[in-house]
Amino acid sequence: MSVEIERKFLVKNDDYKNESYTQKHIKQGYLNSDKNRTVRVRIANNKAFVTIKGKSNTAGTTRFEWEKEIKKEEAESLLLLCEPSIIEKTRYLVNAGEHTFEVDEFYGDNNGLVIAEVELNSEFETFIKPNWLGKEVTGNIKYYNSSISKLPFKNWA
Repeated sequence: MSVEIERKFLVKNDDYKNESYTQKHIKQGYLNSDKNRTVRVRIANNKAFVTIKGKSNTAGTTRFEWEKEIKKEEAESLLLLCEPSIIEKTRYLVNAGEHTFEVDEFYGDNNGLVIAEVELNSEFETFIKPNWLGKEVTGNIKYYNSSISKLPFKNWA
């Protein structure tokens, strides 16, 4: 069984762009966005994946994750079957100490939302927090991609 352990943060400014060593455009949708399991289709530049994620633990840091690479053409067909709406974002990768932060800058109905995630080896692992890292939102379902596909950032009060 594969397990994902990560923490999520809002981003205070765009300093991460200068620190980024690469970026990719991501388009993704959800075939299933149930809170107990999600099935995601993603195209990241020229690669495509199907990902299944389980329900998070109480802290929101840990959950089952299974991912398989598929052909881009298959992913494009599957995106047509996804729930509304499709998410588009640019992902910036930024090294901080021994960890890599994935900083997602969202577009369309989620324009203005920027979230950083760091994957860890354990729930209590320490890591360097870059100066652009803001409030922690780990475990807040509102910030899950599957949630913002249903209730986009532009509709938040």
